[in-house]
Amino acid sequence: MSEPRIKLVIIDDNPGSLEFLSTALSQNGLEIFTADDPEEGLEIVYREHPEIVLTDLVMPRRSGLEVLEKVVEFDPAIDVVLMTAHYSSESAVEAIRKGASDYLNKPVQVSVLRERISTLIDEARKRQRVLSADTHLKNAAQFEGMVGRSPAIWDMFARIRRVAPHFRTVLLTGDTGTGKELAARALYQLSPVSRGRFVVLNCSAVVETLFESELFGHVRGSFTGANQDKIGLFEYADKGVIFLDEIGDMPLGTQAKLLRTLQNQEVLRVGSLSPRKVDVRVIAATNRDLREAVSEKQFREDLFYRLSMVEIHIPSLDERKEDIPLLTTHFIEKFAGQFHKEIHGVTQRAQIVLARHDWPGNIRELENVLGHACMMVLGDMIDVKDLPDYLRIPHAHHAGETLPVEENSSFEQHEKRLIAEALSRAEGNQSKAARELQIGRDALRYKMKKHGLL
Repeated sequence: MSEPRIKLVIIDDNPGSLEFLSTALSQNGLEIFTADDPEEGLEIVYREHPEIVLTDLVMPRRSGLEVLEKVVEFDPAIDVVLMTAHYSSESAVEAIRKGASDYLNKPVQVSVLRERISTLIDEARKRQRVLSADTHLKNAAQFEGMVGRSPAIWDMFARIRRVAPHFRTVLLTGDTGTGKELAARALYQLSPVSRGRFVVLNCSAVVETLFESELFGHVRGSFTGANQDKIGLFEYADKGVIFLDEIGDMPLGTQAKLLRTLQNQEVLRVGSLSPRKVDVRVIAATNRDLREAVSEKQFREDLFYRLSMVEIHIPSLDERKEDIPLLTTHFIEKFAGQFHKEIHGVTQRAQIVLARHDWPGNIRELENVLGHACMMVLGDMIDVKDLPDYLRIPHAHHAGETLPVEENSSFEQHEKRLIAEALSRAEGNQSKAARELQIGRDALRYKMKKHGLL
C-alpha cells in the first residue's frame, strides 16, 4: 500500500526562487505548493495543512519569522525551514527558539537543500507511520475496555482472565483513579453470570444509618420512614455481581452482617426474621491498606480474609508509565469524537510534559488532562499551550525536581537539558531514557550526538 503524500509549501517573494526551489525539490510522493506573498502562503498552510513549510526570511508585508510564528501557532508539528541571504547568529537563535526546524543561507546549494528537505520528509513519514502504528497497537492492546501493554497491566489482565470464570469473592486494591471499576466490570463480563446484573455501591457515599437497609433491604415499619418493604442491593443483584467500591469505609456493624451474607449466601432484611437465599458474586475494592486497617481494629479480620481469597492489584500510572502514549491515543480518540474534532495526536514537547508528570490522580487525571486539551486545541495536534495550567506552569517544585528552563534559553539548550536529565534519572540507560522522553532510541542517540552527550 502506497504511503500518503507529503505536502510542502514554499513561500518566497522572488518568482525566480520559487521556480528554482520547486523544480529542485520535485520528487515522487511530494506535493509542492508555492506562494510569492506570505499572506497567500499562510492561506495555503491553513487550507492544505502541510508537513513542511520552506519560507524566505525577508519579505514585504510579513517577515519569515512572523510566518513561522503563525505556522507554529496553527500546528507546532509542521516543520518550518527559514532561508535568508542576511544571516546572523542572533536571527538563527531567534528562529530556533520560535520553533524553526532549520535555517539555511542563500544561495542554497541544491545538494544541501535536497538533503535537508529529504530528512524532514523522512521524519514526516515516520510520524505518519507512528500515528498509524499507535492506533493499531492501541486496538491490539485493549482488554475489556482497558488499554495497556506494560508488564504490570498485562499481569493484571492475565489474573482477571484466570479468576473470572471461578470467583465468588475478589478484592481489588489500588490507588484512587487507577480504574478499579473497569477491572470489576471486566471480571463481570468474563464471568458465567455476565447476563445477570452488575450492581455498584460506593461505600464511602452511604450514610451509616442507612447502610444495612441499602445492602439487605428492610420491611415495612422496621424504622421511622419505612413505609413499605424495600429490596436490598444483594437481592437486586441475585444471579449477578455486586461491586462494593471503597469497602474500607464500611461501618464495622455492617461488616459483620456482610460476612454472614457471604458465608451463608442469604440476606436478612432489616426488621425481618426470615432470611432470603441469594446467589451473588462479590467484588470489593479499596484504596486503603486493609491489613493495616485490620491491625488498627478498623476492619474485621475475618471479613478481610473472606474477601481477599483472590486479590488483584490495579497498578498506578507511575507503575506503567510506558502505557501513557497508548492511553493518550485512546483518550484523544474518545474526546475527538465527543467534541467532533479532528485531532491527530500530541506534539513531542507536549509528550515530554506528560511523561515527566507524576500523575498522582492516575488514569482519571490523565483522562481529565486530555479532555481539557482536546477541548482547548484549535489545530489537529495538542501542544503544551493546550494543557492545563498546573502542567504548563508548575507552582511548586519538590526536592530533587528540576526548575523550569529560563525564558532566555534557546530550544537547543532546552532540549539538551531535558535529555541530560532523563539520562541522569535513567543512570545512563538509553532505552529507559528514550521511554521517559517518549522518543525512539535511535532518535535519542542522534540528539545525544548532536549535543555532545554521546
